[in-house]
Amino acid sequence: MGETRRSFDPEFRAGAVRIVHETRKSIASVAKDLGINAGTLANWMQMDRLAREQDANGELAESEREELTRLRRQRAEWSRERAELEMERDDAPMFVKP
Repeated sequence: MGETRRSFDPEFRAGAVRIVHETRKSIASVAKDLGINAGTLANWMQMDRLAREQDANGELAESEREELTRLRRQRAEWSRERAELEMERDDAPMFVKP
């Protein structure tokens, strides 16, 4: 069966991003210290950068950012569910008509 994915709360994500900014360590180094995938932390860094850019431009209000975060979380959940269903479908025995 498929691998179970870990989920991280927003506070953990923000803390990990803050560690990279404050210590100026590499993403890979901080990810290793925290026991997470470097690609995951890199994605969080990119989302933080994009959020900061939008804040600087004044494009999104706080409620809009919260809604965007909620929608991204929901999209990720649906993607995981879809992957699980596809794996179940692919692992199911195929019946051949005689």
